[in-house]
Amino acid sequence: MNTSPKYPSLYQVNTRVWLTDLSRDLGRRATLDDIPDKELDHLAETGFDWIWFLSVWCTGERGRQVSLTHPEWRADYKDTLKDLKDEDIAGSGFAIADYRVHPDLGGDSALKRLRTRLKKRGLKLMLDFVPNHMGPDHPWLEDHPEYFVSGTESDLTNFPQNYTLVKRREGDLILAYGRDPYFSGWPDTLQLDYSHPATAEAMSQELLRISGQCDGLRCDMAMLILPEVFEKTWGRKAQPFWPLAINAIHEKYPDFCFMAEVYWDMEWELQQLGFDYAYDKRLYDRLHEGNARAVREHFYAGLDYQDKLARFLENHDESRVASAFDQKKHEAAAVLSYLTPGLRFFHQGQFEGRKKRISPHLVRGPREKVNPEIQEFYEGFLSVVKESLYRDGRWELLTCAPAWEGNDSYDSFIVFKWEDEEDKRALVCVNYAPHDSQCYVQLPFPELSNQSIRLKDQTSSALYVRHSRDFLGKGIFLDLPAWAYHIFEISQVKFR
Repeated sequence: MNTSPKYPSLYQVNTRVWLTDLSRDLGRRATLDDIPDKELDHLAETGFDWIWFLSVWCTGERGRQVSLTHPEWRADYKDTLKDLKDEDIAGSGFAIADYRVHPDLGGDSALKRLRTRLKKRGLKLMLDFVPNHMGPDHPWLEDHPEYFVSGTESDLTNFPQNYTLVKRREGDLILAYGRDPYFSGWPDTLQLDYSHPATAEAMSQELLRISGQCDGLRCDMAMLILPEVFEKTWGRKAQPFWPLAINAIHEKYPDFCFMAEVYWDMEWELQQLGFDYAYDKRLYDRLHEGNARAVREHFYAGLDYQDKLARFLENHDESRVASAFDQKKHEAAAVLSYLTPGLRFFHQGQFEGRKKRISPHLVRGPREKVNPEIQEFYEGFLSVVKESLYRDGRWELLTCAPAWEGNDSYDSFIVFKWEDEEDKRALVCVNYAPHDSQCYVQLPFPELSNQSIRLKDQTSSALYVRHSRDFLGKGIFLDLPAWAYHIFEISQVKFR
């Protein structure tokens, strides 16, 4: 029986970097078996439901050579690691040479044991699936070159950023790099051809096999193989892949979870094709823009859509939130990301205030000091996020009104409530602006009429007692400084 919460939490681990750190401590190469039980215990106690282990699959030497020699990528590595060494560059975890766990990580058997350890703690395992392309070391290059998008001498001459000459035992071929339609190709990958029925069938079989090794998959750039996107990119018609593939997995594993990395406002489409969650990049972008009205309008969407969004402040592709936001804005953005409906998606290093993004081509990260203020914030905030009210309760966006005529700062507020079947209630208020703001907000709690109401902030010492006539009349007055927030636990005191 599936007992998952309505709004679960996920923690993304940079597997190879973590194991490199463990190897340094152990004085030998660490594998998945060396991940300490106490670390898994801590993740479970913190309130996570899912652990996404990034980049466990086999990569190859051809792909690594591209990673080593690509000048722009190497400049990015050097920005991350001032003491960069070639051994720090193992190749992208998304240039997959085989959907088997890399021997350096302990192989498939170590993953199986890790999954067992996670399960004992109530944790589910998420891994990567990269549907659009393979690394240049994949055996299909020799055995099934027809699975890849081929090119001509003219393509190679006119579009060298998108095509390459691939050396093979059975004869060299011109093949396309994996790419999306708006950028040049990724030169450490080869594009799969979804206009070829055998390609889709082969990828379906890979998906079916690896789904037996985990509880869910994060599907890289999932929109790229949609028929309309594929045809726009390659001028070839493709048959739908996701509905058939997802249904096949669900027939065997009914509770299996699919999370789509998706952009271009195609989240709803991916949800309708069977994905349990889709990246909410739109909220991420609006939080960075700092426009409260745009953030609030994002929450106008129906819960049938919002419930299936994966909300995040950083991941392996994005800048570290601690490098983009100051402390107060960081906290306000976290409240809006992780106390609203959907899957709450956190990234390793986020809680410590790390500022250096680590490329997925690297297996070592920089040593950074922990930011004690950010760490203290998350310690308190995560204890709130894991409460049942915010994991299984009912959420509703509320309307704010001007505090007085001519005061437009009410537009900077985003306010919402939570309720559950046990009569627990909460009010979350955020002034998402770089200035002081004021507003009135009515609370739709008619069952609390003729009572004194206690509002206790769950992340500070703030405590207020108000009569329910304020809830049901003009509303509660809010006056908050820049980027400030309240997470009020609402309880009733009998009126005498």
